Amino acid sequence: MLDRIQSTVFFLLALVISLSIHEFSHAWSAYELGDTTAKNQGRLTLNPLAHLDPLGAVMILFMALSGWGIGWGKPVPVNPYNMRVSPRAGMGLTAAAGPFSNLVLAALSAIPLRLGLPLPSFLGYFFWVMVVTNISLALFNLIPLPPLDGFSVLQGLLSTVHSRWAYDLGHMLDRLAPYGPMLLLLLLSMGWVTGFSLLSVVLGPLSYALVNLLLGF
Repeated sequence: MLDRIQSTVFFLLALVISLSIHEFSHAWSAYELGDTTAKNQGRLTLNPLAHLDPLGAVMILFMALSGWGIGWGKPVPVNPYNMRVSPRAGMGLTAAAGPFSNLVLAALSAIPLRLGLPLPSFLGYFFWVMVVTNISLALFNLIPLPPLDGFSVLQGLLSTVHSRWAYDLGHMLDRLAPYGPMLLLLLLSMGWVTGFSLLSVVLGPLSYALVNLLLGF
């Protein structure tokens, strides 16, 4: 029973830390590119309270208790037309900052484990939870479906390709964007209802490989 409580608390703590840094990274990237919208609304901070969405926070708690579900932080307000680069490129860079911060957190958390430092067992377990949580967050957010970061990252990459096919693909994705949340929910629901998750089939091996790479297994 105690192990179950400890696991839940560690997972919840890892999610709050990771999501807060994820959202802060979006705000910091936008600010560095010239957009002060997030800063003006108090989002350029590491304070978790500034980044927690009420419903998202409830879902985070539910996910920590049940072991399944999806949670989220409060979206960072961004105005790409204030940036020093093109709007699509600016949104792509700002979106990429979130998953990138999670990969950095995963790598930093893996260092004491990779070095075999003599840590208390609870601290070693927390670092392991941080590695797994941040890799999962990074990969999930890179799925190229709105409202996830991967959609803006893909659009940003396409904007750098000066070719007709990239231009047409970008505009086709814009037309499909309103259906993105519904498609994402459908993919998630398939796993919850049928037990077969296409996302797990695709992201599972990548997550496993990255965890093994960072921890040296």
